[in-house]
Amino acid sequence: MNPSKKPPEQKQRDEPVGGRAPVLVVATSNEHKVEEISSCLATLAGRALSVRGAGLLPPGPVPDETGETFLENARIKARACAARAARLPPDERPDWVVADDSGLEVDALGGAPGVHSARFAGPGARDSDNNRKLLDALAGLPAEKRGASFVCVLVALEVRGDGPEAGDVHVEGRTRGRILDAPRGRGGFGYDPLFLVPELGKTYAELEPEEKNGTSHRGKALAALQKSLWPALEERGRAT
Repeated sequence: MNPSKKPPEQKQRDEPVGGRAPVLVVATSNEHKVEEISSCLATLAGRALSVRGAGLLPPGPVPDETGETFLENARIKARACAARAARLPPDERPDWVVADDSGLEVDALGGAPGVHSARFAGPGARDSDNNRKLLDALAGLPAEKRGASFVCVLVALEVRGDGPEAGDVHVEGRTRGRILDAPRGRGGFGYDPLFLVPELGKTYAELEPEEKNGTSHRGKALAALQKSLWPALEERGRAT
């Protein structure tokens, strides 16, 4: 067999849905999240996939994240983004939108800051403000009492321009670790410099992007989304 040619079944497997690569829009204004999600979903199960930011969409209001869980907030953001996407002409409309809601749950704080992670120190808080408040809240606690989990929930919602929205695909990823008493590392964002992954001996902020994607809460959620979403995209392709 000529090594430059794919077997027939491999060629068919790699063909994009509907003759073009499926388009997913990430429903977030957080550039760091867009970068992480895009790098993980640039190819979906070995197939072509176009991942775009919310700048592709018509303008719209920023939804209030009033949910009490990560799933509720991710759904709020996904539905708002899908409504904006549905206003596009059919040939410009993405196939799906993907919304993320994630945060840090600290055992000693009863799961806080949780869904309030981005605004732990108040509205408009910077990462440094949130990190300082967290360190103050845990001051004096020994390492064994500083356990925490990073949690990410992703909701993918099909974009429809002529009818009620379909059911969503939702997945969750979790990574256990502990909170240090001082930041380490120059990468990442948010609480990354304080979150140590014990089995790696590094904080999120000390990991290279590929290493972080392979072990992080968001990386785990994206891996689960890859397995769950591609059958739905294939089904949509057969129906079009």
